[in-house]
Amino acid sequence: MNEKKDRKNDLMEKVVSLCKRRGFIFPGSEIYGGMANTWDYGPYGVELKKNIADLWWKTFVQKRDDMVGLDSAIITNPKVWEASGHVSNFNDPLVDCRKCKMRHRGDKLLEEKIGIDETNKIAFEEIGKKMTELKITCPNCGGTDWTDARKFNLLFETHVGVLVDKKNTAYLRGETAQGIFINFKNILDTQSLKLPFGIAQIGKAFRNEITPKNFIFRTREFEQMEIEYFIRPPKEERDWRDIFERWQEDIKNFFEKDLGISAKNMRWRRHDDNERSFYSKDTYDVEYNYSGIGWGELLGFAYRTDYDLQQHIKHSGADLFYRDENGEKFVPHCIEPSWGLTRTLLAVLLEFYTEEEISTSKNKTETRVVMKFPKQLAPIKVAVLPLSKKDELLAISQKIWINLRENFRVEHHSNGSIGKRYRRQDEIGTPYCVTVDFETLNDQAVTVRDRDTMKQERIKISELEKYFEEKLA
Repeated sequence: MNEKKDRKNDLMEKVVSLCKRRGFIFPGSEIYGGMANTWDYGPYGVELKKNIADLWWKTFVQKRDDMVGLDSAIITNPKVWEASGHVSNFNDPLVDCRKCKMRHRGDKLLEEKIGIDETNKIAFEEIGKKMTELKITCPNCGGTDWTDARKFNLLFETHVGVLVDKKNTAYLRGETAQGIFINFKNILDTQSLKLPFGIAQIGKAFRNEITPKNFIFRTREFEQMEIEYFIRPPKEERDWRDIFERWQEDIKNFFEKDLGISAKNMRWRRHDDNERSFYSKDTYDVEYNYSGIGWGELLGFAYRTDYDLQQHIKHSGADLFYRDENGEKFVPHCIEPSWGLTRTLLAVLLEFYTEEEISTSKNKTETRVVMKFPKQLAPIKVAVLPLSKKDELLAISQKIWINLRENFRVEHHSNGSIGKRYRRQDEIGTPYCVTVDFETLNDQAVTVRDRDTMKQERIKISELEKYFEEKLA
């Protein structure tokens, strides 16, 4: 049993190790012993995350004529979260192990045992009893005796001002979506938009998770890429269903064509009546098969009707109506695709981590680790590597580096053997390496190495910029 689990976690463990070793992701507050599943994104992690976000923005905002962007505040008036229902309903089932007193999220432990569909059929107040009945073991001590589930609110509470009291209570946002809804009128007043249209936002959200775990999959601080796509109230199901299905296709294309994630590692799981929110007409989770975790939510996709705008109208009294060219006044409905940016990044790391057996110059074999990111996602596009630290080679390599970095993310490295430098660039996913050697002094050309094929070709220095513009287009 343990051997099977070890094999299952092997890829995740390798990725976590590579992320620390090569500067993608570091444990948070490490010099102070860390802090429960907090993570800092290093030089390559921040580039990869930015590239994913930029590609998403280009796909769903820049290249469309029905989308605008927003960057709303992390701390808002607490009435926002009262209106949205987060203060009263944003809860997870907290259970305690009676043996070691450790607290866990009961529904997730049940899902690991009996699956999400069966878990959703269990009433909240029955979760602890069901866990004891099924002899679900505590991940900490192996105990099987559980308390009844209690509601644990996920909102992060803070205080605004100099006094720490109830009237100064505020919350870090639990999702970016509410910032879109409360700015709906501002967007209408300042933009020439006609339905259907969408508002997109990328930003951090915070949830006081009971048991954050599984690397960056479940954390208390994370990033979302969310869209609220507003439509006219439908007269019949087909009116919203057509738009819903077009978004499903766009989402599928983004994951499979733009990010290059294999369809076999993804699935669309539809919420049943027990799981779906009462205001939603249809909801799906797009899930990725994470190594060591199993199927986990990557994107939530729902038709939320007019619930959110109606709630804010009710609680604020604001005019969040839309008026069409005929003077008709109504509250739009919305379709919401909500991506987890950090979960998408984790899926990309797992998807493109590759190990290959290659032959060495001494007729031996060794394992090459390579991140085969799509070129547009790669943190570094080109690495310039002088064969030695001789001044005459460094002068040329540094000039190439300076020229190329005007248009591409480029690194320059001169330490270590050329073979070790190639392996380093393979591990961070750099598509091309440019080697400046002693022949360069005579022919004014360099060797360009392709990451995926390892094939090399000689290119004139004067042609490098054009070469990479075509290769990295």
